[in-house]
Amino acid sequence: MVPDDEGGGLMRADLLTDAVDGLDEALAAVDAFDEVLVTGLLRPQPDQAGGLVALADAVAGTPPASRVAEAAEKAAAGAAGEDHFVALAAARTALLGSVHDALADRAEEATGRPRAEESADGTGTSSDGEEHAVNLHAPARSWLCDLARAGWQGIDHELVAGAAPVVSAMLPDPALRRLATLLDGFAAELAASCPGATLERVPERRWADLWSRAMLLTLPGAASAPAVAEATGRLLPLGVDVQEHATAVQAQVHAVFEPADGGAPRLVRASVSAPKPDTVVGAGLWQLLRPHMSLLTAVGEGRAMDVEAMPVTAEGDLIWDDARARVGEPAEIFATARVALPAATAFPVSPLDRHPARIAVPVLLEGYAVEEDDGTVAFLVAGQRIPVDTDRVPAAGPLTPEAVATSAACIGLLRWDAGEFLLQPLAVERTVRKKAVAVHAGAWAGGTTDKAGVRAEKAATDAVKVLRERAGKLLRK
Repeated sequence: MVPDDEGGGLMRADLLTDAVDGLDEALAAVDAFDEVLVTGLLRPQPDQAGGLVALADAVAGTPPASRVAEAAEKAAAGAAGEDHFVALAAARTALLGSVHDALADRAEEATGRPRAEESADGTGTSSDGEEHAVNLHAPARSWLCDLARAGWQGIDHELVAGAAPVVSAMLPDPALRRLATLLDGFAAELAASCPGATLERVPERRWADLWSRAMLLTLPGAASAPAVAEATGRLLPLGVDVQEHATAVQAQVHAVFEPADGGAPRLVRASVSAPKPDTVVGAGLWQLLRPHMSLLTAVGEGRAMDVEAMPVTAEGDLIWDDARARVGEPAEIFATARVALPAATAFPVSPLDRHPARIAVPVLLEGYAVEEDDGTVAFLVAGQRIPVDTDRVPAAGPLTPEAVATSAACIGLLRWDAGEFLLQPLAVERTVRKKAVAVHAGAWAGGTTDKAGVRAEKAATDAVKVLRERAGKLLRK
């Protein structure tokens, strides 16, 4: 909740727990189609026709309805071609897009913040070498169709390996790198699960997400570079979302941007990624990220940043350039959340990116009670229970599940997962010796004197040093 006397209003927490009309039906149609992809469409069985019909019925009355109905009929007969698979992927994507829009509207209504004024159309600058792109799109689309025919239970190493030459041909072209990266990662996941016939559990939603997204990215213009504008003004950080994998790490800074021309404040993001060895963990991750983005140091020091002509996409992602930014005045994140966040407007989301998993709405909660049960944490806000995803709290900062459970205020990202809204904490405010103390996930981003952080940084330095020495020896050999 944002206090009324500080420019905000009470969050309508009841809206986050109320049912959304049509949501369950849309997701049921998506699930039905996803089950069809498990066994594949090479020799469809009668029960698979039901899943295909469910998808077609869900988009009845919309412009692509006739094409999707035809595609479902052909697929059920085992005679689907590339155009039919594209139509099915488009229908599935449209359904999840409608779910995204309904949930995003509900989150905006609950927070009471202004809505995006315009709708992103997903178009941008066209890439050069269009004929070359088309020549590579075709084999990529063919491989994806082969996957759909085989199904996840029918994949083997030979089928999955068919993506390798396509990816290798795409990677040198920046215009195709988005699709190439997606295909490469998708193929790697499938290869790690071969043979599909032995899988005990199939990640149906995830693989269908990757398949349908890749299928649509093979269409001309779908992967065009997004429109980019320039942003000049003040950047007020709210928190850092750290995403870590065995070989890569990303830090995404959520912030409020106040334009220098006095325009309405906007919600923006700035991301930085880096490859990493699996031995670098915890606070050591900042050593890999810090040199690439001065904003991380500003976040760690609790300061704003002044940006000039910083590139920003139509969806609110800053394309960070340290040369266009300088450290500004002190900016305490909870002051930003209480004063600037309530009036900040989100950028629109392009059609291809509309998916429930993308929802991440910055919010401030106060005046809640904490409920703990068997390791889980939830906030009781105005009598409504909002689950807290403490598993997303990174080890790269001082924020811990224990700190979240003893907090009095929380800045977090409102997400939707497993059929409900939940909160991912970015920072909390606790009372320590009768004083309010802020603890946030990005506190160590610019460096730390905390003992645990210092140890992790030293361990990371030693690990990187050893790896560099080994790499040097290999190169000399």
